Amino acid sequence: MTETDVVVVGAGNAGLVAALAAHEAGARVIVLEAAGEDERGGNSRFSGGIFRAAHDGLESIRPLLTESDEKVLSKVSVAPYSRQRYAGDWLATSMGRPPRELVDTVVDGSFETLEWMRRQGVEWELTANKLFDLDNLDGVYALPPGGAIRAKGEGVGLMERLFAAVERAGIEIRYDAPAAGLITSGATVDGVLVRRQNGFDEVRGAVVLASGGFEANPEMRLRYLGPGWDLVKVRGTRFNMGTMLTQALHAGAQPAGHWGGCHASPQDAAHPPVGDLRMTDKLSRYSYPYALLVNGEGRRFVDEGETEVWLTYAKTGSAIMRQTGGVAYQVFDQKTVHLLEPRYRTGTPVEAGTLAELAGRLGVPANALAETVSTFNRAVSADAGSRFDPMRLDGVSAEPAGQPPKSNWAQTLDEPPFVAYAVTCGITFTYGGLKIDTQARVVDTTGRPMPGLYATGEIAGDFFYHNYAAGSGLVRGAVFGRIAGGNAAARAAGGTG
Repeated sequence: MTETDVVVVGAGNAGLVAALAAHEAGARVIVLEAAGEDERGGNSRFSGGIFRAAHDGLESIRPLLTESDEKVLSKVSVAPYSRQRYAGDWLATSMGRPPRELVDTVVDGSFETLEWMRRQGVEWELTANKLFDLDNLDGVYALPPGGAIRAKGEGVGLMERLFAAVERAGIEIRYDAPAAGLITSGATVDGVLVRRQNGFDEVRGAVVLASGGFEANPEMRLRYLGPGWDLVKVRGTRFNMGTMLTQALHAGAQPAGHWGGCHASPQDAAHPPVGDLRMTDKLSRYSYPYALLVNGEGRRFVDEGETEVWLTYAKTGSAIMRQTGGVAYQVFDQKTVHLLEPRYRTGTPVEAGTLAELAGRLGVPANALAETVSTFNRAVSADAGSRFDPMRLDGVSAEPAGQPPKSNWAQTLDEPPFVAYAVTCGITFTYGGLKIDTQARVVDTTGRPMPGLYATGEIAGDFFYHNYAAGSGLVRGAVFGRIAGGNAAARAAGGTG
């Protein structure tokens, strides 16, 4: 048995922030990581590293940036992102369901948490080259203000710097240490059981659960998300099996949130079954607003240009999963193919001089694809080309008969050669989880906090429903990680945390 002040379960962004916060508050901390050192970092390591934070525009962001790349700064503009707009985006994407107090806690603490993380050694940069190769664009790109900031080096860089901060602090990390249960006295949590080959180790202290959702567990995906979800690709770590989520529920924690929902985005159809650390997020395919997205029957099924991609990508994967075979195709022509994200360079496009030839290579009915494209093209206004602006919501729309509308960036698809990318659904994390309060305390089925138990990150439910605004997951984990770590340390010191 090991006794400490705070036990953090999970070594992703949320867990390491919690560990650093608890250490900063004077606690002795042990981090338990199910993975070995070579696979450490959880889903955070696979992420694009975007942190959605409220800010006052580009000048307010500049002090965060470790290095000011004047070339990048001269090519972008960033409008202010107010707390009101942030909360509005969050609630709109989740259909108004999350408790406002949880949303406000994240929004109000977002920018200050980024400043705190910078003091811990995390480096920040603009996301300017995430969506476009800026060298191929003329003019100034209006960077979506909610998606303007990311960790330098994306998820890999984020985790490298957080692990470096933890190691500088002398915080112990135990690898190959899968948590398997809670040590309880009634509703009070006293520690964690760690599964070993021949038994269990006990690690006692106030517990912070930051061990992710159940997205890597096909049985739980099928049980909660429904038919077909057991077959989807897993974007991130293979270790998020939902073990401690299940154990906490068995111990009396209250379930909360959208158990039938998840963050699921378009991924290259060649994505491996689970995340590959050699690729991290390089197989994401998020340039579909400038394409027509068609299924295996050659039909469109979503509004590709509904709004900025960071507010639609996390639900578009689910729409793809519902198509025959769980596969779809992003089709570009020469008017838009130069707008592809740099990540598309890792893919293998299908190119053809005619739509009929393209259909044959994709295995899509040629007549259906031709009808879809011709109907769409007829609905595009004659002046669409002159009004098209890929660098902001341009309002260039089309309403083709019998098809979903396209609310922005509607351009005719008629300049060959045509280029298509096969895409599938990749699950990032699940939305159902443990109920927590604004102090990151896990709430039991009677509505009371469970003494000694805190949660942050993907294991916490009630934050997202149906959809998701990019970057709100990482910042949610960090904001509540600081709260959880600080309160767990206070409890260990004899306080009321």
